[in-house]
Amino acid sequence: MIRFIFRRTGSLILLLIAVSLITFTLFQLGPADPASAACGQECTPERIAEARVALGMDHPFLIQYIDYMRGLVSPRMIGAPGAESICQWPCLGKSFQTNENVSDIIARSLPYTLSMAVGALVLWTVSGVGLGLLAALRKGSATDKFIIGAASIGVSLPIPVTGLFLLLVFVNQLHLLPFTTNEINSPFGPHGPGAWVLNYFLPWVALAVLFSAAYIRVTRTNMIETFSEDFIRTARAKGLAPRTVTFKHGVRAGITPVVTMLGMDIGLLLGGAVLTEQIFSVPGLGFTAVRAAISGDLPVTMAITMLAAFFVIVANVVVDLAYAAIDPRVRLQ
Repeated sequence: MIRFIFRRTGSLILLLIAVSLITFTLFQLGPADPASAACGQECTPERIAEARVALGMDHPFLIQYIDYMRGLVSPRMIGAPGAESICQWPCLGKSFQTNENVSDIIARSLPYTLSMAVGALVLWTVSGVGLGLLAALRKGSATDKFIIGAASIGVSLPIPVTGLFLLLVFVNQLHLLPFTTNEINSPFGPHGPGAWVLNYFLPWVALAVLFSAAYIRVTRTNMIETFSEDFIRTARAKGLAPRTVTFKHGVRAGITPVVTMLGMDIGLLLGGAVLTEQIFSVPGLGFTAVRAAISGDLPVTMAITMLAAFFVIVANVVVDLAYAAIDPRVRLQ
């Protein structure tokens, strides 16, 4: 186990370096010019050149990249010559647009993404696995056909369609739920958990409709296969209670593919559900990343991209570690 964790940690570092290098390269090849944007509308070539120096873009590409990566493990100097300041590690730099510390931007955006991710994750996992298991137990029945039909519709509905429909019906027409507000980003704030749930309920449902549909189909398929295995027939032949056969033996063995999906989806959500945050105006990581990419704000784009990659990789490591606990047939190599 220790050897596995160390090996995965090494892979994590290498993958993050690869992601950072690709992001940095794509930014350099892109059409956006942060120096022009930082300089303003009425800007002369001389002032643009000064802005490039202030942003540290006057150095060669490789020097810029090495300086950025070095700041992740040690303090570095940032800013224009004569007005430099020490950026303590991990130094994510300052925004090209607002001159704000990127770490402060991440700290401000992350709670919104966490609020959206946690509720949606619980909602689609419970509904997806539960309905998938019910469909498998009622294979061929009207209940099974209805659940599969609903899942097929749900998986074909993109987030923009579902999100806008929910806003139109429950906010504009029925006035049952409020617009998502930026004032609430935690269930532990002054507004309380009730206001937090109402504030993020529509984004949760929009995500759950899409994700739970996939979970229903995967859970149903794997549980039907598991229920036909020899060890399930043996458990039934021993006279074990149907509930014991289903949950202790069947679900534990058949849930492994769902855990794999869950690990990937958690990483993607924590990296920022871009479309959902845009539709519901949630200023999370995805919302911030889109604005940073449009404006050519490299430090913010780099930080969020690497954070998203980190979440995805760590989620996969956790999934691999969970396999042994969920299914005793799985052993870490």
